[in-house]
Amino acid sequence: MPVVPSIAVEELRVVRGETVALDGVSLRVSAGRVTGLLGPSGSGKSTLLRAIVGVQRIASGRVTVLGQPAGSSQLRAHLGYVTQAPSVYPDLSVRENLRYFARIVGVTRERVDEVIDTVGLADVGGRVVGRLSGGQRARVSLATALLHDPELLVLDEPTVGLDPVLRRDLWETFHALADRDRTLLVSSHVMDEADRCDDLLLLRDGRLLAAGTPQELREQTGTRELESVFLRLIEARA
Repeated sequence: MPVVPSIAVEELRVVRGETVALDGVSLRVSAGRVTGLLGPSGSGKSTLLRAIVGVQRIASGRVTVLGQPAGSSQLRAHLGYVTQAPSVYPDLSVRENLRYFARIVGVTRERVDEVIDTVGLADVGGRVVGRLSGGQRARVSLATALLHDPELLVLDEPTVGLDPVLRRDLWETFHALADRDRTLLVSSHVMDEADRCDDLLLLRDGRLLAAGTPQELREQTGTRELESVFLRLIEARA
């Protein structure tokens, strides 16, 4: 039996104003793995993620998520989405934010404590979010997405602005989730994060340059450094 991907994108085209943000993008995201969506700022990463979670108007193409059309109401209980900007209340504490969202998704207070521990915020659980660092606020947003233990997590630049230790810790969290059969699609413009991914999708100017494991892409381009892989692929398209 063929393996059904968690995400399937077919000939996706998105036009924003007079700009073609995505131009005929097709890709697959495998279940139970950490897939990195990498590319420079303005390459279309956020637009692609918005299309996958069903909040982006598309010109043509098809996006299927967990076997359902993107944006279907059936996906709400199975999908977690973290935007670049922290989507939490700055005038509430970490724990108050999570208890509020826990009531919305119907999980217990015990689950709140679990996700606070998962994202490493137990020592600031009582602090007002507006007084936290940018990295801590980003982790509060991640915690809200984890509350209902989604099957698929879509994360838009979750490590931006974090120090190296926090970035390492978050990637360890991502892989721990994948070890529990969760699927993660993580966008980044930082090429040194590519080696932390099981699979890679390389995006530039609204087009998919390549897809594969880090090792497969090294072998394809004959280079060792993943930043050089990206440059070789760009040169090959020129």
